[in-house]
Amino acid sequence: MYSSRLCDQSAPNEVRLPSRPESGPVARRLVLSVLESWELHQHLEAGELLTSELVSNAVRHAAGRTIGLHVSRKPGWLRIEVRDSSRALPCMILAEAQPVNERGRGLRVVDDLADRWGADLLPRGKGVWFELKVRERG
Repeated sequence: MYSSRLCDQSAPNEVRLPSRPESGPVARRLVLSVLESWELHQHLEAGELLTSELVSNAVRHAAGRTIGLHVSRKPGWLRIEVRDSSRALPCMILAEAQPVNERGRGLRVVDDLADRWGADLLPRGKGVWFELKVRERG
């Protein structure tokens, strides 16, 4: 049900998920399903990893009950956005993370792998997004 809603490029394509750690694997599977249906196989690995980072950050740092997963495509770009109810914008920690500490690296991974990323304030919270360049078939 969620997957078909996200795959439909002609309709609002956001799904709401519980703001809990269990939503990470669900969001990853949804994004993989959408990317496969759009034949964006070259972006499966990056899309899955970056979605995981954004969902983890939203669950860890925002206090809301749900998060939104939004997937869209425009000529030349794939955009994945995770929305939450917090208006606190994320910031990337520039200090090197300790090898044994997996926390604090999420936005650094996003910055390294995404072609561009950012955060936007919304009427009820924020959206943190990343974009990947898509090579259009001619």
